[in-house]
Amino acid sequence: MSELEISIVVPVLNELESLPHLHEQLTDVLRDVGKSYEIIIVDDGSDDGSIKVVRDIVANDAAVVLIELRRRFGKSTALQAGFRVSRGDVVFTMDADLQDDPKEIPRFLEALDDDYDLVSGWKEDRKDPLGKTIPSKFFNYVTSKMSGLKLHDFNCGFKAYRREVIDDLNIYGELYRYIPVVVHAKGFRVGEIAVSHRARQFGKSKYGLERFIRGPLDLFTIMFLISFQKRPLHLFGPVGAVVGSIGLMVNAYLAVLWLQGEVIGDRPLLMLGTLMIIVGIQILVFGLLGEMIAAASYRPSDVEKLIRRINVRDEDAD
Repeated sequence: MSELEISIVVPVLNELESLPHLHEQLTDVLRDVGKSYEIIIVDDGSDDGSIKVVRDIVANDAAVVLIELRRRFGKSTALQAGFRVSRGDVVFTMDADLQDDPKEIPRFLEALDDDYDLVSGWKEDRKDPLGKTIPSKFFNYVTSKMSGLKLHDFNCGFKAYRREVIDDLNIYGELYRYIPVVVHAKGFRVGEIAVSHRARQFGKSKYGLERFIRGPLDLFTIMFLISFQKRPLHLFGPVGAVVGSIGLMVNAYLAVLWLQGEVIGDRPLLMLGTLMIIVGIQILVFGLLGEMIAAASYRPSDVEKLIRRINVRDEDAD
């Protein structure tokens, strides 16, 4: 399979009316850009006839690829499937609901030329109801503070990636919301541009109230993996040491009372102190086991992925 310059990955769930318009708009813009391209549409279990519409488009446009998932698996799986099939040096993701404007694609390419590895869109003038915009602002504020990555809009579906970012990216569950955080933690440069955001023309949003529960849990998962995946003892060590130390102090206090002649064998405090010592040791052992697993899975070749560029003197310039 030959490499292309641009891949557009579009996850789809019941966007029957939007798809023909999206294809037309994307084709017009990409032809004007003048680079080789492919449009990868990933159907995530649509049941409204979206697949038939895309099949007709594929039959008439060789640049369009349709990936049909066996059932609905979620946006992360749809994106990962599109990434695996994509061949472009630059990979775009965008939603299929026509709220993302394909005319912004040249601006993303210009931003990538400014030495960024991932450029995320920012829906500065967002055309969504308050029930989505207000929670989104809070989500973005908390994520920015916790991750140290300053972005206005982490969950904007309109993004542009360099190929090396895609090749090193593995998302699952609901972690697509935190792709910029994951990419930033891997050492890639993440940028942001304000993009045009249009009101939804057809259908309705696929996101319900469950995102308010899943979002914080996914953020906790991401921060845990980023902070402690390679150094688990840094998490378990202090916790185990604190718990065990408290247990030792409790039992030391009881030992002093015992030396003074008091009976301590039937005191609940003795059981508590002993339990805390045992639990503290167990937590430390968990941390050490985690360190052993991390050491066993470490490969020196992984460091190569952290090298962004090697600059050497050009001898021909002398």
